[in-house]
Amino acid sequence: MSLRFFCDQCVPQGIVDGLRQFGCDVQLLRDHLPTRAPDRDVIAKAQELESILVSLNGDFANIVTYRPEAYGGIVAIQLHDHPETIPSLMAGLARFISEHSHPHDYRGKLFIVEPNRIRIRF
Repeated sequence: MSLRFFCDQCVPQGIVDGLRQFGCDVQLLRDHLPTRAPDRDVIAKAQELESILVSLNGDFANIVTYRPEAYGGIVAIQLHDHPETIPSLMAGLARFISEHSHPHDYRGKLFIVEPNRIRIRF
């Protein structure tokens, strides 16, 4: 089963392209919602599409507001204003996806993805 991702409007094209190169089904926010849609609408659309949300929006990394167990998976990308780190971030994400290729591996979890590590919160 292929992983399905729903990329927020803030996700750089290099990350979208990388996910597609890994064989993932990637949907873009702009194809489903206005680009300035409220966060609640964004995560609801990801749920409706049965997709893992990918975002640079730090609000989605807040486990109090967005409790991981309530969602099909949230991937919070942490670039810290350094887009030059995207290649190393994607290399780590590629390894992770190759080892965790089923949607149930993401359900109910928050993945904080940084250039040199991936942290998982439940």
